[in-house]
Amino acid sequence: MASRIEDYALLGDCETAALVSRDGSIDWLCWPRFDSAACFAALLGGPEHGRWRIAPVDAGATSTRRYRGHTLILETTFAAADGAVTVVDFMPLRGPMSDLVRIVRGRRGRVAMRSELLLRFNYGSSIPWVTRIDGGALRAIAGPDMVILRSSVPLRGEGLSTVGEFSIGAGETACFVMTYGPSHLPAPSGVDAEKALVDTEAFWEGWAARCSYRGEWRDPVMRSLVTLKALTYRPTGGIVAAPTTSLPEQPGGPRNWDYRFCWLRDATLTLLALMDAGYTEEAQAWREWLLRAVAGHPADLQIMYGLAGERHLMEWEVSWLPGYEQSRPVRVGNAAHGQLQIDVFGEVLDALHHARRHGLTGVDGWNLQKALVGYLETVWDRPDRGIWEVRGADQHFTHSKVMAWVALDRAIKTAELYTLDGPLDRWRSLREQIHSAVCENGFNTSVNSFVQAYGSTQLDASLLQIPLVGFLPPEDPRVVGTITAIEQRLVSDGLVYRYDSELTDDGLPAGEGAFLACSFWLADNLALIGRRKDARRLFEHLLGLCNDVGLLAEEYDPGARRMTGNFPQAFSHVALVDTALNLSARSEARGRPAEQRAAVGLEDG
Repeated sequence: MASRIEDYALLGDCETAALVSRDGSIDWLCWPRFDSAACFAALLGGPEHGRWRIAPVDAGATSTRRYRGHTLILETTFAAADGAVTVVDFMPLRGPMSDLVRIVRGRRGRVAMRSELLLRFNYGSSIPWVTRIDGGALRAIAGPDMVILRSSVPLRGEGLSTVGEFSIGAGETACFVMTYGPSHLPAPSGVDAEKALVDTEAFWEGWAARCSYRGEWRDPVMRSLVTLKALTYRPTGGIVAAPTTSLPEQPGGPRNWDYRFCWLRDATLTLLALMDAGYTEEAQAWREWLLRAVAGHPADLQIMYGLAGERHLMEWEVSWLPGYEQSRPVRVGNAAHGQLQIDVFGEVLDALHHARRHGLTGVDGWNLQKALVGYLETVWDRPDRGIWEVRGADQHFTHSKVMAWVALDRAIKTAELYTLDGPLDRWRSLREQIHSAVCENGFNTSVNSFVQAYGSTQLDASLLQIPLVGFLPPEDPRVVGTITAIEQRLVSDGLVYRYDSELTDDGLPAGEGAFLACSFWLADNLALIGRRKDARRLFEHLLGLCNDVGLLAEEYDPGARRMTGNFPQAFSHVALVDTALNLSARSEARGRPAEQRAAVGLEDG
C-alpha cells in the first residue's frame, strides 16, 4: 500500500531533494537537480520504479521520527521486538558532487536490519549496470548517470536489486554514502559520513540562527523557513514550487502537475517572508533570479521558469509510471508556462517595489519595470487564464484585473518614492480606470461579493487578496461581503476551497482538496477586519494540519483527512510564515501595511 503524502519527510542539499517515508524508504529523488529525471520514482509507482529502504527485518517494528533541531537531518527511530535503532538521513550541502548519507545507530538490544536498493534512472525506466570498483564500492551506470554506493556493511546482488543484511547492537553504527556523478567522469570519492553529519548540522543550525522571528510560533515558522531554503536552487537563487511532480489534487484523478519550476506569482510573498525573518541574502538572490528570468521583451513574460530561468518547459507524459495511487497521467514539464496570466505583471512589479523599499540592491530593474508596465497597458483588458491556470477558455478574471491595478500602483509608488522617470499622469489615469472597471464589473450585488470573473456569480478565494494588496480597505462593505460569502460557500471544516465547483455526495467540492494558501489568506483577512480571535483559531487549526515533521502539501482533503497535491509546497509554507508574522505582536506593533501582500497561483488544469 502506498504511503500517504503526509507520511513523507524532506531531505535536500539546496540543489535537489529526496522524500523518505515513515518506513525508511526513499521513494523520490531527482539527480542532480530538482528537475532532473528521478532515479527513485516509487512515489509515482511501486518499488520496481526505484527506491532505497533501510529498516528492521521485523515487520512489526514501529517508527517515530523528527528533524534534529532546525536542520534537514531526519532521525527515524524504529522499535522492534529485539531492540531499537535510529536511521539518520541527510544530504550534505553540495560540494563537487551530490551525496545522500544514511547512518544506522543502535539504541538498545540487537536489531536485524535490511537495506534494499533499487536504482532506476529516467523515472524508473532504466535499470543500471552495477559493478564493483576499487575499495568494494558499487558503481551503477545507465546513460549519462552514475551513482556510487559505499557501505560499511556487505552488499550483494539479489535479482535486480542490491541488498545488505546486518544487525546493529546498542552503540554500534553502520554507514551508507551514495554519491551522484556524470557517467563519463571518474567515480567521485564521496564524503566521510560522520564528518558530513557534523558539518551539515552546523550549516543548518547556523542558518537557522540568523532568523529574526522570536514570536510564539517560532518552531513552525522555522520549519517552514528551513523548507523554503531547501527548495532554493543555490546556484541561481530560484525557488521551486515543490520538489515533486504529479502528486494528485485528488487521488485517482487527472489533476497531476509538475511543480519543479519557479513561479513568478510566488515572488512578493517569498521576498517579504525572507526579509521579515532576517534572510536578506536569500531574498536578494531571489530578486536577482527574478530580474534575470523576466529580462527580454515584455510580450515574452512567462508565469514560470526553470531553475536557471529556462523558458521551454515542454510537457509530456511518463506512460510507464502508473501514478500515485493510480493517478494518471504522470507529467513532466508544464504546458501552463505558455499561458497569458495578466496577474503576474502585478506580482513582479509588487515584488520589485518592495525589494527596493527593503534596500535590496543589484541590477537596476527600473527600465525593465517601465517596459513591463508599457506592455501591460496594451493587454490588461484582455481575457486570460487567471491565477488558477485553467486549461479552458480565457475569461475576464477579476483577480487578474486587480493585479493589473497592483502593477500600475507599485510602478507609480516606486517612481514617486525614488524620483524615477515615467509617464506618471498616464499611469495614474489607467490605474483609476482599472479600479473603476473592477468595482463595476467584478462585484455582484446579488451575492454581495466580488466574483471570479466579470458577469459570473461564482466565488473565488483569490479575491481574498483584494484587501491584502491594498486594492480596497478591509472595512469596505464589499470586502466584508466577499469574506462573508467565501466563509459561507467555500469553507469546509475551516478550510478554504479555491472556487465554486460541482459538489460530491458529502457536500464537498469535487476534484480537489481545500487550498492551504487560501486558508491562510482567510486568516489574514479575518485579522484585518478585527476578528483576531477567529483569525488565530483558524491559524492554529492550519498548524495542526502539518505532518509529524512540520510539512504541508498544496491542499488538504477534509473528508479523507489527508494531504493532496505536490509536497512539500513552498507557498503553503510561505503563507504560514506570513500569517504568523501578521498575527504576532511584533507584526502588529510594526504596523505592516496591507499592501505588503500579494497573491500566489497554482494550477487548476
